[in-house]
Amino acid sequence: MMQGKIIKGIAGFYTVYGENGQQYECKARGSFRKDGVKPYVGDNVKIRVLDEQELLGNIEEILPRKNVLVRPAVANVDQAMIVFAMASPLPNLNLLDRFLVMMEWQGVETVVCFSKQDIVEEEQKKQLREIYQSCGKQVFCFSNTEGTGIDEIRACLRGCTTVLAGPSGVGKSSFLNRIYPEALSEVGGISEKIGRGKHTTRHSELFYIGDDSFLFDTPGFSSLNLPEDMPKEELRSCMREFVPFESECRFLGCSHIHEPGCLVKQKQEEGVIAKSRYQNYVQMYEELAEAEKRNYGRNRK
Repeated sequence: MMQGKIIKGIAGFYTVYGENGQQYECKARGSFRKDGVKPYVGDNVKIRVLDEQELLGNIEEILPRKNVLVRPAVANVDQAMIVFAMASPLPNLNLLDRFLVMMEWQGVETVVCFSKQDIVEEEQKKQLREIYQSCGKQVFCFSNTEGTGIDEIRACLRGCTTVLAGPSGVGKSSFLNRIYPEALSEVGGISEKIGRGKHTTRHSELFYIGDDSFLFDTPGFSSLNLPEDMPKEELRSCMREFVPFESECRFLGCSHIHEPGCLVKQKQEEGVIAKSRYQNYVQMYEELAEAEKRNYGRNRK
C-alpha cells in the first residue's frame, strides 16, 4: 500500500500522485460506489499498486478530509481564489457574490482577483478593490498580457492548497500558465458574438507549483445556485460587512430587508455598504426563502 493524492479524475479514472513521486492511473474500489462514497480531486488516499511498470493501481482507502466543496467538487482546500475580468467581459458581481457566499458558508477563505487591469481606468480598479476589501477580502489586480500583479498573487499561494475558480474567458487558464507553465492549459478566446469565454478547463485538476503549494484548476461556470438546504437566516452572516452593524438594528435577528430601524440598510444608503452587494444579498435571500417554501410543501405531501 502506498499513500498519495488524487490530482485528476475523469470518467471513473483517477490520477494519483504517489509519495514516491510517480503518477498512477487508478480506479476506485467497487465498495466506494456501493457505500455512496465518491473520491474527489484533492483527496489523500491509499492505493494498491497493480503494475509498477505501467503505473496502474487501485484506490483502497480515502483518508480523512479537511473539507469538501460541492462546487467546484474538490477536497482538502485551504483557500479559494476567484478570478473575474475587469472588462471584456465586464464582471458579473452577482455571480462573484454568490461564490463568496458559498465559500463563506463552507468555511473557506477567499481571495478575489481581477484580470485585464491593463484595459481599464484607475477609477474602475479602485472601485472594485474598495467593494471587496470592505467585506474583508484580499483583492489583487493583474494583467496576463503585461505580467503585472502576478508576483503578488504567487506569494499569496505559497504554502497553501488553493482552488482557482471563475467564469470562462476571464484569463484563468492564462494566469495558471504564468504561475505554472508546465500545466500547458489550453487557452480559450472570447466569442465575439456573445462576449463569453470558451470553456477550456473541463475537469478539476491539482498542480504542485512548488514551495509546498498546490493549485486546483476547475471548469469555468456561468451561473451558481445557492444550496437549497442553506437557511436564509444564515445568509447575513456570510456578508462580513453587515456583521459590525447587526447588533444595532432595532430587531433581534433582523433580515436587513423589510424591518424598520435596520442599521445595515441605513449604511447601504449612506454608501458604507456597497449597493451592489446589498442588492445581491436581497436577491439571494429571496431565492432561499422560495426554496424553503418549496421544501416545506414537499415535506407536507
